[in-house]
Amino acid sequence: MKHMGAQKKKFVKDITENCEVEDLFLVRSKNNGITKNGKPYIALVLGDATGEVKARIWDNAEKLGAAFQEGDLVKIKAFSILYQGALQLNVSDIVALGEGVDVSGFLPSSQRDIETTFVQLVGLIDEVQNEHLKQLLQIVFSDEALVSAFKKAPAAKALHHDYIGGLLDHTYMVACLVLAVQQYYPKVNRDLALAGALLHDIGKTQELSYATSFDYSDRGRLLGHIVIGDEIVREKIALLPDFPIDLAMVLRHILLSHHGQYEFGSPKRPKTLEALLVGYLDDLDAKLYGVTRAITHEKSSREGWTT
Repeated sequence: MKHMGAQKKKFVKDITENCEVEDLFLVRSKNNGITKNGKPYIALVLGDATGEVKARIWDNAEKLGAAFQEGDLVKIKAFSILYQGALQLNVSDIVALGEGVDVSGFLPSSQRDIETTFVQLVGLIDEVQNEHLKQLLQIVFSDEALVSAFKKAPAAKALHHDYIGGLLDHTYMVACLVLAVQQYYPKVNRDLALAGALLHDIGKTQELSYATSFDYSDRGRLLGHIVIGDEIVREKIALLPDFPIDLAMVLRHILLSHHGQYEFGSPKRPKTLEALLVGYLDDLDAKLYGVTRAITHEKSSREGWTT
């Protein structure tokens, strides 16, 4: 398998307005459109390890579009412009590099060291005093296949922590937030909330695929990470015959309700303090990440505001 990362010269983070771009990029999304004049065009999102940029093919869209697919590694010729406060590439030529190309170096990855973060996350298990919950967490995070996926998976296809190691970063942050906030709410069961935070998105290890781009797996499309996560937790609890039934129920409730509302994908609304806490802190971390990224990467050089 060919690794093409070393051949790149211009990364997304280095692209500026009004410059020619001729380099390798991963096609993260591809959508066909029609202009007001009835002319076909293609809207793209191109990316590499440093970020992503919107692109358009205005001329020869049908011919050029037939030569590549979403998820392909491509070589482009383009010119960069500033459109509505954000960089955009107007592509004049695009060629797919074909199969057998390693695109891992073109996927965004955590800025933190993944192994260090995982060690820190596992260290939080020592904070749990309840022996049943501690044993469950130890079993989950000693499953080699699950842990391998947990370290690599993004937390989402888009919007928040959508990079290799994103699920790990997001989970660690939510767990740390639980520990920070719970001390002000003594009626919240600290052990239960922390265990719920560490497990709330465990189903994303199977929901998302990330070999060439970030997308949903078949299980992700048909079941979703909430159902998958509940399955994983129930399977691990089954290995602990003395695990209390009521404790299993309230822990599973955190996973099943952490999206808060039915319309956001939760089969149940949160009905315990611990479920409320984990759900709100999960949402907080996701939203703050999204806003922070917008401020960092989408600021207009002319106006100083995000688009």
